[in-house]
Amino acid sequence: MRYREFWELVDDVLGSAEGRGLVRELVLDELGQRTAQQALDDGDEPRSVWHALCDALQVPDAARWGSDPHRAAPPRR
Repeated sequence: MRYREFWELVDDVLGSAEGRGLVRELVLDELGQRTAQQALDDGDEPRSVWHALCDALQVPDAARWGSDPHRAAPPRR
C-alpha cells in the first residue's frame, strides 16, 4: 500500500474530515502509543498503520477497502 492509497482509504472509509482528525489525534496501542500520523512519520508501513487504525475503530474487514470494487485488499503483514 502506498501513502496515496492510505489517504484515499481514510477519506473513503472514515470520511475526509473525521478520518484525517483520527489519524492525527487517536493514540493506538497497536502502534506503541502513537497516533497513525506519528507512525507514518516514523516510517511505519501504511498498510500496517491502516490495519491498526481499522482494528482500533472496529471497522469490519469487508468495509476496510472503501467503495472501489477493484481495489485489492493488502494483506495484514
